[in-house]
Amino acid sequence: MTVAGSVVALLAVAAAILVAIWDWNWFRGPLERLASARLNRQVEIAGDLNVSLWSWQPGMTIERISIANPSWAGPAKLGSIERLAVKVRMIPLLWGDVDMRVLSIDRPSFALIADKTGRRNWDFSDGRVREPARLPPVHSFLIKDGRLSYLDARRDVRFQGAISAREQLGGGNRGFELVGQGTINRAPFRAEVTGGPLLNIERSRPYPFDAEIRAGRTFITARGDVPRPFDLARFQMVATARGPDLADLFPLTGVALPNTPPYSLRGRIVRDQLVWRIENLAGRVGDSDLAGDVSVDTGAERPFLKAELRSTSLDFDDLGPLFGAAPKTGPGETVSPEQAVIARRMVAQRRLFPDAPLDVSRIRAMDADVSYRALSIRDTPVKLTAGQVRVRLTDGLMRADPVRLDLPQGRVEGQVVLNARGPTPATDLDLRLLNSRIETLIPVSYDGGSAVRGPLVGRAKLSGRGDSVHKTFASAEGQVVVASADGEIRKAFAELMGVNVVKGLGLLLEKDTSTTPIRCAVASFRTRDGVMRADNIVFDTGPVLVKGEGVVNLASERIDLRLRGHNKKFRLVRALVPVKAEGPLMAPRLGVEAGPVVAQGGVAAGLGALLSPLAAILPFVDPGLAKDANCAALMGAAGAAGAQANTRGAGR
Repeated sequence: MTVAGSVVALLAVAAAILVAIWDWNWFRGPLERLASARLNRQVEIAGDLNVSLWSWQPGMTIERISIANPSWAGPAKLGSIERLAVKVRMIPLLWGDVDMRVLSIDRPSFALIADKTGRRNWDFSDGRVREPARLPPVHSFLIKDGRLSYLDARRDVRFQGAISAREQLGGGNRGFELVGQGTINRAPFRAEVTGGPLLNIERSRPYPFDAEIRAGRTFITARGDVPRPFDLARFQMVATARGPDLADLFPLTGVALPNTPPYSLRGRIVRDQLVWRIENLAGRVGDSDLAGDVSVDTGAERPFLKAELRSTSLDFDDLGPLFGAAPKTGPGETVSPEQAVIARRMVAQRRLFPDAPLDVSRIRAMDADVSYRALSIRDTPVKLTAGQVRVRLTDGLMRADPVRLDLPQGRVEGQVVLNARGPTPATDLDLRLLNSRIETLIPVSYDGGSAVRGPLVGRAKLSGRGDSVHKTFASAEGQVVVASADGEIRKAFAELMGVNVVKGLGLLLEKDTSTTPIRCAVASFRTRDGVMRADNIVFDTGPVLVKGEGVVNLASERIDLRLRGHNKKFRLVRALVPVKAEGPLMAPRLGVEAGPVVAQGGVAAGLGALLSPLAAILPFVDPGLAKDANCAALMGAAGAAGAQANTRGAGR
């Protein structure tokens, strides 16, 4: 043997002896510092550290590992592991690839915490959004007597569970098992995730799993697989969900879904790094079908939800929970017990506007772009045939634009904006009624025919503040106008509106079907502090000119209107008997108010003052109405009436 060979042999023997007698615990300090730097948490190794190098599968065991919480989470530990054992293949390691043959974890215990501001004690990043964890491939993964707890203060979720992964199948063909229970909003919650044994796993062979979650009356099941085991950035599953209200899924998903009637849905869920997709979503919400595709991107500052949804047949009352109301509760209706209570209370109180508070924190928690289309609508208070809306939510500002509701003739379209960025939500709406017909929206019929027919347009432009529909309307400011021109009305009804009762009833009894033109009709309400005040109600027919006055109080939900008719055939004196509508909006009382005999000679001045604002009102609702011949003639008559009154006043 040469001298050089002897030296190499001696060094090899010395290295072998050194490795054999070396106390690997010397490396605990450097390993603690390295792990602490990587996790941004204090990591401590209180037990022994042992390394086995003389193998094609070198291994290491570490005992009594603990990870500290960040300072905001308190003095308790984030987690601990009694014993961690790892074996890796030597050859791939030489080329920089980690191929674990064994990963064994004894008695792991972790307490995960999320506070009300959204901070998470398991977030080891430096504040930047990172991709989900990708573990290196593990041939055999074992977990013994694991414990997991979870507390989310913002979502009010508490969970305590046990986790294990065995070498052989356990009960029910389960090798991997996470089972636990807790509460969501103080309601019982149970979760179970199972899979086959994490043994002899191949990177190219998908790993199957099943999941089941019960939270109160919400029930979710899923069956899926991880295409590349331990790459948790990508997996897929087919899931079914049913429950009393989609909004109840927020604590489980972090996605702010609207309040709905009871639902039953199914879809294929795919996770692709930071994006979750729900493909082929289908099922029912209330008594309406729902289908479409949904995606949620969790990589932004706030989750971003994008969805394209559709219903072949929408039951109109299923929209009630969106605004804090409830669906109908009659036979055949789908409604949760809580919603049934709301419905009974609103009926007992004769309430139209629900007062359920809006949870603005959920609106601020995410962004969204959602399109929805209803191909048909049934059971509507007015005849709606279809509808569509696009809702965009950005940093607490929600814009529904366009909103479109189709009628048998005409449509309603416009926009609604909800600003939840401030302490008190503010709502602005601007909706127009276009190209519609009176007989479509107000189907007054007599003896088999429509009593009133004609074109109808309108506009509602209102702003309000409050965290409920009731508070918003109770503080509303703006204007509401409906108008018509070139229609027709049965003469009998025209005479009754003018309170020529004898003639009107005579025509009805004779079943007279003759009509008279509606030259121009306008109802305009100025709204301030939730009170709609009639600043102009005019109904101009052949024999009668009707004017109206009064208020609609949106806060108390009461109406007090008077309609007074004026026969166009001048009479020195005639009885003006107003028609009145008063009482709760949900059940107004109609009647005739007896009054003194009023000289008609002084009516002209009042009519002139009444009709003069039409020049400003008509362009607000429809610029074309101001140019309509009959409405223009009515405005001209207002000027003439005013001039005549002034002349009479000067003569006196």
